Amino acid sequence: MKIIVCVKQVPDTTDVKLDPVTGTLIRDGIPSIINPDDKAAIEAALRIKDNNPETIVTILSMGPPQADVALREALAMGADEAVLLTDRQFGGSDTWATSSIIAAAIKKMDYDLIIAGRQAIDGDTAQVGPQIAEHLGIPQVSYVSGVEFEDGKLIVNRSFEDGYHRIEISCPCLITVLAELNEPRYMTVGRVFDAYRTLQVKRWGYEDIKGSISLSNMGLKGSPTKVKKSFTKPVKGHGEIHEVSADEAVDVIMRKLREKNIIR
Repeated sequence: MKIIVCVKQVPDTTDVKLDPVTGTLIRDGIPSIINPDDKAAIEAALRIKDNNPETIVTILSMGPPQADVALREALAMGADEAVLLTDRQFGGSDTWATSSIIAAAIKKMDYDLIIAGRQAIDGDTAQVGPQIAEHLGIPQVSYVSGVEFEDGKLIVNRSFEDGYHRIEISCPCLITVLAELNEPRYMTVGRVFDAYRTLQVKRWGYEDIKGSISLSNMGLKGSPTKVKKSFTKPVKGHGEIHEVSADEAVDVIMRKLREKNIIR
């Protein structure tokens, strides 16, 4: 079985700040990590490989050259191969253009299953995975919280607010998984050495995939989404403490609701 795992290197959102003047993300000095949902996707693929040793797990990412670090971390976890899509032509791509580029690369690869994280913490759109499946014309299941692969059959749990659907899906297919799916394994010392000494991260640019995509579908020019402004959520004002009885509390709440014109 051949599995492709789509991952993204993202800024650690615990340290993210926005420039108050330009409204853009301040990336200087912010550490980068593998997107949490994507790390669960890596683990899901590796668990299938644990039970089916002939499985080949390939990590695929689009990003700047420094995303090489995230791919080597995935190799150190146990993945077999890694491909980094990096080219100035790809810069500024929105979800549509990004999924078009990734799908164009996948068309040049052999696969039975594609696993991606539900969404990236620096965008939260949850669009790229499903869009890749649409570009490739393959079935997909999103919001996966459970994965089983037995006797050539893929069975997944698709989560909802009040439960989940249990779905059997035919390969080739794509699934997007939740971070809660599993607990990703740690890198091993031996695999860390392999990731930096013997294993290679292949780098593909536009020239490597141009037979499957045109320049008009990538970068800023190929992105129909335009971001007008980014801003931090305003800080809420200080609350008020009223030490009153239960009956008096009702009067206080009703008065506040009327002051804010929520009720009349």
